[in-house]
Amino acid sequence: MGTGRDDVEHRLEQLAATRLSRRGFLGAAALAGVLAACRDGDGDAGGDGGGGIRGGATGTTTSAVPELPVPELSGPAFTLGVASGDPLADRVILWTRLAPDPIAGGGMPDQDVPVRWRVATDEGMGDVVAEGTAVASPAWGHSVHVDATGLEPGTWYWYRFAVGDDESPVGRTRTAPAAGATGETLRFAFASCQNWESGYFVAYRHMAEEDLDLVVHLGDYIYEYGPGGYDPRLPDRRMTLEEPSDLLGYRNRYAFYKSDPHLQAAHARFPWLVTWDDHEVDNNYAGAIDENGTDPAEFLARRAAAYQAYYEHLPVRVVPPDGPDLTLYRNIAWGGLADVFLLDTRQYRDDQACGAASDVGARCDEALEPERTMIGAEQERWLLDGLRASEATWKVLGQQTIMTEFSLLGLYNLDQWDGYPASRQRVLDMLAEVANPVVITGDIHASAVGDLKADFADPASAVVGTELVGTSITSPFPPDFAAAVAAALAGNPVVRYSELEHHGYVRCEVDEERWRADYRFVDSIDDPDAAIVTAASFEIAAGRPGVVRV
Repeated sequence: MGTGRDDVEHRLEQLAATRLSRRGFLGAAALAGVLAACRDGDGDAGGDGGGGIRGGATGTTTSAVPELPVPELSGPAFTLGVASGDPLADRVILWTRLAPDPIAGGGMPDQDVPVRWRVATDEGMGDVVAEGTAVASPAWGHSVHVDATGLEPGTWYWYRFAVGDDESPVGRTRTAPAAGATGETLRFAFASCQNWESGYFVAYRHMAEEDLDLVVHLGDYIYEYGPGGYDPRLPDRRMTLEEPSDLLGYRNRYAFYKSDPHLQAAHARFPWLVTWDDHEVDNNYAGAIDENGTDPAEFLARRAAAYQAYYEHLPVRVVPPDGPDLTLYRNIAWGGLADVFLLDTRQYRDDQACGAASDVGARCDEALEPERTMIGAEQERWLLDGLRASEATWKVLGQQTIMTEFSLLGLYNLDQWDGYPASRQRVLDMLAEVANPVVITGDIHASAVGDLKADFADPASAVVGTELVGTSITSPFPPDFAAAVAAALAGNPVVRYSELEHHGYVRCEVDEERWRADYRFVDSIDDPDAAIVTAASFEIAAGRPGVVRV
């Protein structure tokens, strides 16, 4: 799994330990096509205060682009694989990026390149139902986002890209069920936190073999640290790139990660829904404030680079970033079964309160101020309106940090919702108004299941929903905290399950009567051939708040 480049020296161990403690408590035609889809009334993505993209307008499946020459490339174009995402009932986003020399800026000539694409009903690509040509522009890293339209609801398809005689691998994707469709089942897995240096992405090999409709990624798709900056466990998983601060650096970091064959396999097998957390930019950043006290203007320039690279490397149906701003929160409808609301808890939040070391400490008066927010007023309104309008059986919030209240000897992880209790209460009040809310969470490198209470200050308060916290793909929960945290979790009456050691993902099967969640752990992240087991399973009955272990 080496990169073929010389390893560089690890960062100082003291820096690695400092970085760990910050997280250590439980705490162009492609662009034109996307913009056109965003302007369609039923295919709105990112307009009107958020990415409401349920529905989906019809449109042409062939892009009208000028005749462009195909340049001679220095190597294979599709080294980063293919991906799809944000499926609607009649369309899905198809992604690739041309990169003959992936971790050296991509290795592409500074010119627009025509990329042919096809969608077929068979893996052999014989029955083509949609095709066209997109433009891979150097302004967007020669990435391509095709909105393949005119497809049938609830249908599996295969797709492929080509540049000249060079063809990509074949990817598989599917559309969502028709609006309001009943009798559906949704099978998906959710995952987060994949640090390259911590271990092999073997969980994705097993995920690619599952019978799923979707994958939901809840953030920390990359880690921004330099060599040895975070849990450098395996010699052949060395990070050879310095910490990024500009667009080239972030492009190279994503390309480094996307070279992983297991990650590529999971992308090629299913459509993904993605949102970000902090490491796509900088650890524990909050709005325009980073963890090092950098001048906000300087940090926003870095954030702009990070946001553009994120857009360039993932199959998202959003308006492309405008400087340091990218409206990523959006919702996806799965027929009448589920509405999935993907939140952004980084871009709009207030700074972590109380000035606590590593953002862990007692809650001071600042943390309790009623106007403090985790998601911003506009996103709050969008979420409230969406929840109230939803007629789906299940309302799903895909987000980053733990929402369930948890303290250890009176100390809180102030980077989580515990540092924003008034903002959390407003969300809980929203959830209390609707039926069957489920929150799926990443970030913390541990597994947990918890009851969401109408008022965490009142032990007798009603349960309004369930939070499923998924473990990481590879990132570790700090062992120095594990024993104390495990004991505190065991004594917390709203925590139904916790596990702090193993890595993997959560597999969910959802129908109109119940939600089943299987916690799937790999035997080891040190072995690329490690096996996987189901360690624990839980069910939520529709119409009955709370979760039971099965």
